[in-house]
Amino acid sequence: MPSKYRERLSAEESGEMIVTMSIKKCLEIYPLSEWEQVEQKLMNLPSFDKTARLVRDLYFNSQHEVKLDAGGRILVPQVLRDQIGLNKSVVLSGQGKKFELWDEPVWTARFSEVVAQIEEIDWEEVSPELAALSL
Repeated sequence: MPSKYRERLSAEESGEMIVTMSIKKCLEIYPLSEWEQVEQKLMNLPSFDKTARLVRDLYFNSQHEVKLDAGGRILVPQVLRDQIGLNKSVVLSGQGKKFELWDEPVWTARFSEVVAQIEEIDWEEVSPELAALSL
């Protein structure tokens, strides 16, 4: 874990995090307090909606509690590494309140797709929320 996050995670979360599968081909890593909010949102999904059940099952059935060690590392369970094909070369991507952990070749291909799709956007047709966003 990068040092600027490690210190905050150790102080605010006691180094406790949840790692789980994502709907993308990566793992998501949440500080414990953030995971509790995600967990509540997942539990509030409608139980008779097939897609909602699948998403809930994916996140809940693959979640593992992890903790930063003294060196600021976490041990990602082998079952999750195998599930997404995580090898030695990885990318840790900050995503606001969570991190994504990718196998590097998969992340590189995905990011190339994102860039290509961004170039094709008709910026006159975006949602009002996106249009109002000022970066």
